[in-house]
Amino acid sequence: MKLTDIRDNDGARKGRIRVGRGIGSGKGKTAGRGQKGQKSRSGVSIKGFEGGQMPLHMRIPKRGFNNPFGKDFAEVNLGQIQALVDAGKLDAKATIDHAALKAAGVARGGKDGVRLLGKGEITAKLTFKVAGASKGALAAVEKAGGAVEVIDRGAPEHEKKAARAAANKAARAQ
Repeated sequence: MKLTDIRDNDGARKGRIRVGRGIGSGKGKTAGRGQKGQKSRSGVSIKGFEGGQMPLHMRIPKRGFNNPFGKDFAEVNLGQIQALVDAGKLDAKATIDHAALKAAGVARGGKDGVRLLGKGEITAKLTFKVAGASKGALAAVEKAGGAVEVIDRGAPEHEKKAARAAANKAARAQ
């Protein structure tokens, strides 16, 4: 068998029907759409339309709020980190950052970095370089003799927007 001989099984790919190409094709005139009406025309978008009745997606109650400026942190508890150090999956002498926690399989996602949370006990003297940490986590790490360096991610988006608006206003005033 050669690479040029490889092809799909018969009937694996169905050909496209060329509709509206004359009587002899069997799909001429109305092209299988029936007679008249909205659905026989092009540009129909009535998916979810229930004949004037309130559609299902509008009847179902909505909850919550999706913050467009919200940060996505991978949240990691100190107890999980201590378990990884005890198992030998994390090096206690090296600086623990997002890459190290991701390699250990504890920090999933978190496109804006890692946030340390204080659940669990920590006994190892560790150095962290993270995007955020709770007060309890900071206290627990310092009590164990470690240190936490919080990376500054810059101002939040709404503060940047306010600064731009103030700069534009000052520029217009001149």
